[in-house]
Amino acid sequence: MFENHAPTAAGWLGLTALLVAACAALAGCGPREGSAGSPPATPRAELPLCTRIAAAVNHARDARRLDAAVHGAWQVVHGILAFGPEFPIAHDGRTSPALDYLLRGGRVAGWRLRPGDRGVVAIVEEGSTTGQGHPDQWLGYLSQCGLGGIPLDTQLTVADRNFTLADLLDQAKHDIRPGQEATWTLMALAAYLPPDASWTAADGSEWTTERVVQMEADADLSASACGGSHRLAGLALALAAHRNARVNPSAPLTGGWAAAADVLDDAIARARAFQQADGSFSTHFFERPGTSPDVFARLGATGHIFELLAITLDDDALAAPWVTRAAERLVALLEQTSDIDVECGALYHAIHGLMLYNQRVCPGEPLASIR
Repeated sequence: MFENHAPTAAGWLGLTALLVAACAALAGCGPREGSAGSPPATPRAELPLCTRIAAAVNHARDARRLDAAVHGAWQVVHGILAFGPEFPIAHDGRTSPALDYLLRGGRVAGWRLRPGDRGVVAIVEEGSTTGQGHPDQWLGYLSQCGLGGIPLDTQLTVADRNFTLADLLDQAKHDIRPGQEATWTLMALAAYLPPDASWTAADGSEWTTERVVQMEADADLSASACGGSHRLAGLALALAAHRNARVNPSAPLTGGWAAAADVLDDAIARARAFQQADGSFSTHFFERPGTSPDVFARLGATGHIFELLAITLDDDALAAPWVTRAAERLVALLEQTSDIDVECGALYHAIHGLMLYNQRVCPGEPLASIR
């Protein structure tokens, strides 16, 4: 689907280190004492890759648990992104599915919603380590969580009133404006609306999903969160929905859809060109080659880019040797850090990518359900 084109000559200026730091949150995801999901007895490098992926996913699920008294909504929603609605959270002396706890009004730092003039507003807290750091981040991740996404009719309690997830989407459509960061908005549009959807926003202008795609494709990737990996994921999800809905799949792409395909092709080519000899991806993401002695920087960059590949590439491309090497290195990084506290965003994006990869490349190695 995406070929290995040579990178374009235009340089991407480096705000990457600052933006990667902005992806981090203070409370990490540490292993619990006496927890399940301990490392296998056989040296892990000698096990088949699919078996190692299952062990890494199960360890992240069973050995690392979040607590509402310690972790914020930022960490919790990332866990839900990876594991879906049954992802657990400890609270008030017991454990419950985190999604149900949040949507029913459970107390978690940073989970701030209020009724809006068209639905429900999720309050943005730029620079927060617990709350929603970008417009529609909660909605975008809930639309993509696990291996399916959360239905729009899912109930939501805000200020003791009953809403649904559709009210978050309605407010997002109403509030969109030119020049805004619409990365997570686009994820939700791709999941919940037909690609030819149109609506009128608060400023009175007509919007379409393609207009949002064009706006995101035109944005500066080097100044985007987490090296641009999330912005690219939103474009990939929207483009895939558009391709699936087309009456004539062989017709050339036009407009915003063509712009999205060009940006994605270039980014995938860069990811491959900048891949390190050990299979990890550049800690400068799509800007230039680079690595770091910091295992957490390597885990964050490799996990985010691998998740993008699992979303973007077709089955043949996903089975290519360079992607397999990346999967092997990502699993090795998770194994290397299995007994220490890690940053939750890096962990859960890596796990989400591996779960998507497992679903398509390892069909004979099903992952155990949340318990």
